Amino acid sequence: MIFKKAIPRRTFLRGVGATLALPLLDGMVPAFAAAADTGKAPVRMSFVYVPCGIMMEEWTPETEGAGFEFTPTLKGLAPFRDHLVVLSGLTHNEGRIGPGESAGDHPRAGATYLTGVHPAMGKEARVGISVDQVAAAELGKQTQLASLELAMEATVVGACESGWSCAYQNTLCWRSATTPLPTEHHPRVIFERLFGDSDSTDPAARLARLQADRSVLDLVTQPLGRLLKDIGPGDRVRLTEYLDAIRDAERRIQLAEKQASREVPSFDRPTGVPPTYEEHAKLMFDLQTLAYQTDLTRVITFMLGFEQSTLAYREIGVTDPHHPLTHHQLDRDKIAKVIKINLFHIKLFAYFLEKLRSTPDGDGSLLDHSMIVYGSSLSDGNIHAHNNLPILLLGGGYQIKGGRHIRFPNETPLMNLFLTMLDKLGIPVEKLGDSTGKLELPSV
Repeated sequence: MIFKKAIPRRTFLRGVGATLALPLLDGMVPAFAAAADTGKAPVRMSFVYVPCGIMMEEWTPETEGAGFEFTPTLKGLAPFRDHLVVLSGLTHNEGRIGPGESAGDHPRAGATYLTGVHPAMGKEARVGISVDQVAAAELGKQTQLASLELAMEATVVGACESGWSCAYQNTLCWRSATTPLPTEHHPRVIFERLFGDSDSTDPAARLARLQADRSVLDLVTQPLGRLLKDIGPGDRVRLTEYLDAIRDAERRIQLAEKQASREVPSFDRPTGVPPTYEEHAKLMFDLQTLAYQTDLTRVITFMLGFEQSTLAYREIGVTDPHHPLTHHQLDRDKIAKVIKINLFHIKLFAYFLEKLRSTPDGDGSLLDHSMIVYGSSLSDGNIHAHNNLPILLLGGGYQIKGGRHIRFPNETPLMNLFLTMLDKLGIPVEKLGDSTGKLELPSV
């Protein structure tokens, strides 16, 4: 007979008020793992959102099927071809202007993206439950955090577009028709939600720990040392790499906080946020990878910018705010700058995909066990087009054959895709927003 003691999948190391979740290790998989669920890697659902539309001429492949050529904007994703499906023809009809409404294409775009419900105009926000929260209600039963809602910008307050609630701009995620979930852009806050003091919410205690400048890893030294002795050589390598990633993320956060105290030109960034967009985005993607690696959550939404974003991408030579540039009125110089921003976002997204692909998880990688949607709720930002949206589906966790460009009939609701994704996750839902049925996607 063969016996093998398995480490519980939901193992945490604890010490001096800190908790550290562990990734899936071989030691967590018992002998005859095929007969047990302990070592089975979960599937994650991720949404990465880009605001203000895309230059579609540089985005959409000319041909359909497996033989499509990567367009200039999508070329940076060529290394992930086998995990990638380009989807064309999907629409958000509920994002269009309704009777008696004024303007508001950007608020409606954000509000409808994950809900498929036309939002109510006025200060009192009302839309519908978003697909990420439908998934979180089920997947969150197995994790410490039901979901994470992240962004690259601080929450907008005050007046928003044409009498529409600012909630439609600040988040994509709705727990109920009237309950928006706020986004977090501050890496330190996210880090502490994942690895910080989970036993106390006392601000004084939190400040004391920060002032002591001790790493989360330092606080769990004793149990960590014991664990490293008890696991096999393969698990030791995997755990060491994971711990190095945590320490690196913490070091970069501390560096950003120190830099923020220096005298620098006004940059409209709060204390502790890295000084460049690229550094900030990569750190946010690293934290998402760690959250998935430790199975602290299985649902994450990340906004690379808000609708009507005034971010200027100075590090790539674009000093104009993003949103005004998208209303280019066929000005070639403005179009070139928008394309530059689109390429920059894809480059950063490719960084995230590579992190997931290079992180072991069960019998594959985190990318193999993920469903990731990258896209926008507008196509042509110049005219606020809500049809033929730029949508990518990536990962391997949905048993859909990658390396394809699929074009659906015009006006096919985007919510049909999300309905299909929920079905693949084992969360059957008959209706989601303005969905009309599940999509036919080629299976592996």
